[in-house]
Amino acid sequence: MTILIKILQFVLSLTILVIIHELGHFFFAKIFKTRVEKFYLFFNPWFSLFKFRKGETEYGMGWLPLGGYVKIAGMIDESLDREQMNRPPEPWEFRTKPSWQRLLIMTGGVFFNFILAFLIYVAVLYTWGVTYLPNENVRYGIVTDSTGYEMGLRNGDKILSVDNRKIDNFYEINKEIILRKNATVQVQRNDRLIELNVTPEYIRDAIKGKGRIEPRVPFSPFVINGFGKESPARDAGFLEGDEIIEADSLKFAFFDEFQNYLMQNRDREIVFGVLRDGHLLKIPVKPTPNGRLEIMRSYENIFEYKTVKYGLMESIPQGIKLGVGTIGDYLKQFRLIFSKGTKAHESLGGFITIGNIFPGKWNWQSFWNLTAFLSIILAVMNILPIPALDGGHVMFLLYEVFTGRKPSDKFLEYAQIAGMVLLFALLIYANGNDIIRLIKK
Repeated sequence: MTILIKILQFVLSLTILVIIHELGHFFFAKIFKTRVEKFYLFFNPWFSLFKFRKGETEYGMGWLPLGGYVKIAGMIDESLDREQMNRPPEPWEFRTKPSWQRLLIMTGGVFFNFILAFLIYVAVLYTWGVTYLPNENVRYGIVTDSTGYEMGLRNGDKILSVDNRKIDNFYEINKEIILRKNATVQVQRNDRLIELNVTPEYIRDAIKGKGRIEPRVPFSPFVINGFGKESPARDAGFLEGDEIIEADSLKFAFFDEFQNYLMQNRDREIVFGVLRDGHLLKIPVKPTPNGRLEIMRSYENIFEYKTVKYGLMESIPQGIKLGVGTIGDYLKQFRLIFSKGTKAHESLGGFITIGNIFPGKWNWQSFWNLTAFLSIILAVMNILPIPALDGGHVMFLLYEVFTGRKPSDKFLEYAQIAGMVLLFALLIYANGNDIIRLIKK
């Protein structure tokens, strides 16, 4: 069921994004009286799921969910319609329009995706506000992994700032560490103030999902409220509502200390002290090979979260600010792909990666936040100067504007084919990464 919910959210989000993007092209084409022959959600090689004609435009839905398209008369696009381009130009065709009109038609999809993201952020802030964990409320410091240890972090450190800039939202800290070039991190360790340099190795591993920086959680009260699919604890007789108070008669101050003990002793049975209905029980359990009991616990009331609510007039500038900030952050992430030593290209993902960012339970706030983020990604990716993308068409239009010479139709056709080959290669590479990661799990 979890996978189905993820798929449904992904497909719904993709549908919204594709329709809005293509609507941007359609909108400006209609404004400038340019004929739109087709408007399709998803691609339709060989056949369509359904189609109908209204006026001069055929509307339909394809079966290949890799995007969508509008076919604009008199334009060399992925349809490679040579017959139309060999006929004399007509006044309602794209190729006869002034360059500034063609530029607006080609950037209309990107423009609409940016506007959609801003509108979603405004609506989300107005409806739900923002709930986050203030860094100052992380009372017990952080928990990190071996990647963080190699950089110099230690469990219990309190991160004060990044590049001497205080971060209010705790969950923004790791993003700031990764995206800020040559960053330093200021931490408090016991009574000492320490400054750490962010290493290229940390950024490389953090992009791959390592470099964990999470709030340190106290061990008690450790009350079980659920089990994993295959749980040795449940098989041994643990019940929901049981409170774990010790392991091998050892007490723990923090949950990470308990986890480390399980990992170090995963090859043998550990005797747990469990409080049930006021009685102390001793239950032996052998952890999984990765040192887990596959149990869930409640984290309610451990940390004090902060919620900021916005009125309608407040949510508009804040939503725009959030959208602009997200665009900036994504451009910084994109830069990492070409940075030496980060190996960020190895973390590129396809449809499985995108689908997995959606939660396993339907949550409208998360859905709309992720849709806004994906709308920004779609806009940025489409404006790249690659033939077959909107940015490729813009690149050739700008060449025409500055030189006064229009590239030949034959050149544009070959460029379109080359761009499509490149895009398919990137698509295969990204989705191949997904498959490799699944195999390695």
